[in-house]
Formats: sequence, C-alpha cells, structure tokens
Amino acid sequence: MSSAKAGKAPEKITNQDEVQEAAQIERFTPQEEETLVKESNEQKAQANKLFGSSRYSEAIGQYDKALSSCPNYLDYEIAVLRSNISACHLKLEDWKAAVEAATASLECLDRLEPKNTEKEEKAGDDDGIVEIEGEGDEVEKELANLKLNDERKEDIRRIRAKTLMRRAKAKLEQGGWGNLSGAEEDYKELSKMSNLPVQDRKVVQNALSSLPPRINAAKEMEMGEMMGKLKELGNGLLKPFGLSTDMFKMQKDEATGGYSMQFGQGK
Repeated sequence: MSSAKAGKAPEKITNQDEVQEAAQIERFTPQEEETLVKESNEQKAQANKLFGSSRYSEAIGQYDKALSSCPNYLDYEIAVLRSNISACHLKLEDWKAAVEAATASLECLDRLEPKNTEKEEKAGDDDGIVEIEGEGDEVEKELANLKLNDERKEDIRRIRAKTLMRRAKAKLEQGGWGNLSGAEEDYKELSKMSNLPVQDRKVVQNALSSLPPRINAAKEMEMGEMMGKLKELGNGLLKPFGLSTDMFKMQKDEATGGYSMQFGQGK
C-alpha cells in the first residue's frame, strides 16, 4: 500500500503557538497506524536481511522505505531505523552520513526520554516504589502498563547506547579537532551508562584514554593552519603600507593557549 505520514514531530518548541500546534499533531486511527507500522516493520526486516548480506547501500534504501511508511510521531520506531541507517553508513565508511543518521536517531530518543531521566530516577527518594491504586482487574492492568513502560525505557536506553557508539566511532574516524572532541563527549556519556556490554565498555575506556593527546594534536595543527592563513591575509593587507607580518612577533601563552602580538622593526 502507499503510505502517508500524519503530522510532523516538532524539532524545537519556542513559543505558545508552537506548543498549541504540537498538541494538535494529526494522528492516524489505531487501525491505520497498525497497518502502517506492520508495513514499515516488513520493510525493516527486508533491510535487516540486506544488511546481514553486506548489501549496505541497498539496505539503506529499504530502511528509507520503512521510514516513509512509519508515522512520523512514532519516535522510537524512527530512532531504531535511523540508528540502523547509521550502522550501514559506518560499514560503507561514510562517516559524515553515519554521524547525521545517528544524531537524528538520538534526537528522537531524547523526545522519548531526556538524557538525565535515568540519573534522576536513581537519585529519587522513593527507591523505585510505585503505589498501585484500584482493585482486581484495574490492578492487573496498571501492573501490565508499568511493565510495558519499564521495558520500553530499557529499549530506549539500549538503542541510545548503540547509537552513541556508532556516532562516536564515526566522529573518531572523521578526525579533526571538532569531531574528536565530539567523540570524546559521546564516550563520556557512554561511560556513565549502566547497560553497556563488556566489550563496548572496553572500547569506551580505551577511547577515553587515547583521545586527549589526539585532540590536543588536532587542535595545535588546526590552530597552526589558521595562523598561517591569517598571516597570508595580513601580508596582503599590510603590503601597500610597506609592512609585513614578519615585523610582528606572535607569542604563545602556555598557560591559556592564547597568543599575543608584539611589533618589532624588521631588518
């Protein structure tokens, strides 16, 4: 069947009008939604087979079809698909696309469960105890809902961990001061997660140990390149006045990493 999405998940709500608009997002009927999710899941299953056969470009196309079928207010389902697309781009060594897909996935997960939710739950004073009200069937229904909510939270955190690992690896491979710093931030977040497999935790620990000198080296190199370009620009501006940047001495402040300029008469 041809599918159409309902509504558009808001990226950022900045005023009252947007709040009201977000509250009025059009949704499919339960029957329509069930049909679309089923179609999306079938396409995802085909994509998973393609991925397993190392046909990563084809898998991306099939995951895109699954995204087109999935109602775009279903953040969890979309997050999983985006994360899988990121995994395909990693295999293809398209680091930039892998970062973009992983970031889109994490944005969906953040709408479902902000980053600090798990930390707040652990810091709570209720020791995880929830009061159940009602009797008989009502109690059973409420317990079932609580179980589903807990399972979904675990699923969200599992996908978040996988996606952060994928984005961190892609940033690491891209290299450069900004990307390496971003990878370090992702690995620091991962180091605080309690659901990491042992192998992933080793990867995180090794990365956090090896990244600082790489970041500093990349920073120094990019700063040097920037200073070279500034010098070239400065010489162009100073030449009409019989001056050059060689008449100015740049001194680095080792404490702050900044530079100061001193004028000296050239020979």
